[in-house]
Amino acid sequence: MNPHIFREYDIRGHAERDLTDEFALDLGRALGTFQRRLGNERIAIGRDCRLSSDRLHRALSQGLIEAGIHLVNVGRVPSPLLYFTVFHLDLEGGVQITGSHNPGDENGFKMMRGKESLFGDEVRSLRRMIENKDFDLPGGGSIVEEDILPAYTGFMRGNLKLQRTDLRFAIDAGNGAGGPAAVAASHALGLDPIALLCEMDGNFPVHHPDPAELKNLELLRETVLSKGLEFGIAFDGDADRIGVIDERGEIMWGDQLMILLSRAVLAERPGAAILGEVKCSQTLYDDIRARGGRPILWKTGHSLIKAKMKEENALLAGEMSGHIFFADRYYGFDDAIYAMLRLAEIVSNTDAPLSSLLADVPATHSTPEIRVGCADELKFDVVERVLAHYRGTHDVVDVDGARVNFGDGWGLVRASNTQPVLVLRFEAQSEARMEAIQKEVEGLVEKVRAELGG
Repeated sequence: MNPHIFREYDIRGHAERDLTDEFALDLGRALGTFQRRLGNERIAIGRDCRLSSDRLHRALSQGLIEAGIHLVNVGRVPSPLLYFTVFHLDLEGGVQITGSHNPGDENGFKMMRGKESLFGDEVRSLRRMIENKDFDLPGGGSIVEEDILPAYTGFMRGNLKLQRTDLRFAIDAGNGAGGPAAVAASHALGLDPIALLCEMDGNFPVHHPDPAELKNLELLRETVLSKGLEFGIAFDGDADRIGVIDERGEIMWGDQLMILLSRAVLAERPGAAILGEVKCSQTLYDDIRARGGRPILWKTGHSLIKAKMKEENALLAGEMSGHIFFADRYYGFDDAIYAMLRLAEIVSNTDAPLSSLLADVPATHSTPEIRVGCADELKFDVVERVLAHYRGTHDVVDVDGARVNFGDGWGLVRASNTQPVLVLRFEAQSEARMEAIQKEVEGLVEKVRAELGG
């Protein structure tokens, strides 16, 4: 068993090499034992459309049933529908088989304990249970089939209020699991989007479902521009991350989208707590504060964000990567389909183009995420050295790495929780200042890595 498949937020690996039938069977036994020891017996199970997902579903289900778990099988669905099932049917946990935005030959498992994410030490405990064959296998489990889509689309119909339904937009699901549900939810609201690659196909024949990669947005961008659409929406493979293209063909990154969504929430819920992660633009936090909200800068990672939202009673949270979490009129998990419909609700309330809705946000210059290879055993030490260097002279936020405030800009160095890399990002009021901050911080990182032998 490859120990590296056990990540902070989930389990992920190469489908054929790491995620064998034997492993999936033992994972089902371990997860079922873990859940029953907590008193949980009724959990939902779903899968995305990857070529390996059916095989993993069979083996995982067998292990869970051997452990005495009663499964509600929702079939091939995006991750948000699995989460929705747990809340809607008041179940005691869930597990989604998905590779998310990873390459097509990879896969993984996202898990819930009760209504919350199973992550961190609990994921590591599953590894120990498998290694030690620490299973309770009374048998007696069961599996029933559940078509959750009608309940999901019915919820959307009752939850959202659009002023007009003639919105002109396109959805590119990249042949991932989110396409059919996104189209059905749109139709339930009287919307008629142009559907691009909305049929599930685990071969991903046209482009990979990952809106963080610019090349994967080209088809959507061309469609928006050529057909004069108001906006375009892209999903990752399991539809928990959203990409947005405005009417000009420009990308609206996750932190920009959060400004738009937070304004709508604050207009209805004054003073609300709204959470962003450490890579988000300073303009997001400034805008929330200026409109009377309570901005919270927090760690990256969907499990960590959901836990912090609950702690702070935050109504909205988001990541630059496009994970958007609504606890306002929703359950507090990341659902790109719901985020799409909340955006459609905003656009339907105005005749102004989408791009103009953020015209008053101060212009800044920023880099995308910069990923620098760094050994797992060194990456956190590098961050600590960067923190120590700046702590006495700069305002430093250390909730997740080192976010260093230079007054007219900031720089970030954080260790990835899932890969042997450092993640860097920079933002400033001018391009020259951004480049100067970037040069200084990158130089320090290289110096520290050399000193540590990495």
